[in-house]
Amino acid sequence: MKSRILVFIQFFVIFLMLLPVLTARTQYTGVGVLLIVLGLLVGWSALQKNPLGNFNIRPDIKKECNLITEGIYAYIRHPMYASVLLSMLGVTFVYFSVYELVLFLILLVNMLTKMLYEESLWHCEGAAYKEYAKRTKRLIPFVF
Repeated sequence: MKSRILVFIQFFVIFLMLLPVLTARTQYTGVGVLLIVLGLLVGWSALQKNPLGNFNIRPDIKKECNLITEGIYAYIRHPMYASVLLSMLGVTFVYFSVYELVLFLILLVNMLTKMLYEESLWHCEGAAYKEYAKRTKRLIPFVF
């Protein structure tokens, strides 16, 4: 149930963040578009190594899923979360307002909670994930 609530919050906040697309004035378009494109590239590179059958939108661990440690996964453990956060940070810059900033912070807290929950489930799966976690960062290569 926790997984479904976290995913619902994620998509609901993203929906709210995208509402201004129809009415708001743009602010920092160049920076925003750059972050959106960077986020999409991170997501695309993750999908190149993690096939859709192995991919799960919920933080639950699928039965018979494989731990991916190649490509972008060699540097960060959660490239899809990084992709969402980078892209939505770009949206925040494009439609910059207190509304967008607050929603982005809610999304950030939700995604970090979701990520930590997923990692706690992976740690129960065995030593391979623990070793992988020691040599990679969560979201930002070499930093966090």
